[in-house]
Amino acid sequence: MKDSGEGTGHAARPKRADARRNKETLLDAAAAVFVTSGVEAPVRDIATKAGVGMGTIYRHFPTRADLIIAVYRHQIEACAEAGPALLASCPTPHAALGRWINLFVDFLVTKHGLAAVLQSDDAGFDALHAYFLERLLPVCAQLLEAAATAGEIRPDVDAYELMRGVGNLCIGADHDPRYDARRLVELLIAGLRRP
Repeated sequence: MKDSGEGTGHAARPKRADARRNKETLLDAAAAVFVTSGVEAPVRDIATKAGVGMGTIYRHFPTRADLIIAVYRHQIEACAEAGPALLASCPTPHAALGRWINLFVDFLVTKHGLAAVLQSDDAGFDALHAYFLERLLPVCAQLLEAAATAGEIRPDVDAYELMRGVGNLCIGADHDPRYDARRLVELLIAGLRRP
């Protein structure tokens, strides 16, 4: 009977991997819908984009707040994981820093409506900002340190100040079509170079 995989744990692992992939697909779909329609987008739009039923979404995320928090955390994780990968694959640490900052900008300018939701009284949102800093500050610091060690940028650049500066440059990007946050951030990153 053990040949069927029951009771051995072998059958459960693929299901967990499939469930994890399905959840990631759902979170990616929700993030894409949030970009185009904001965080108040109908759940049916997210279900359609993910190719699942609405019941699947509610089974994983009983409330809209649960879904928003999960999407936000998922995007933070993707940004955090990209840093070391870029450092390993880019020709220089400065190039890796620039590419990572572009991902960070994408994250910031595509949060449509999330800032207002984060100001709500929902207890689940309270820890998000701390999580954001906890996960992304070390990645930014690692990229800055590598670029400084390589002699590509000034050694006195603080990760928090840089991320805050990039964040401030991204404010209002969704309200003015003439405002190009990415171009301003590129100028900021170019300005980090050693003379």
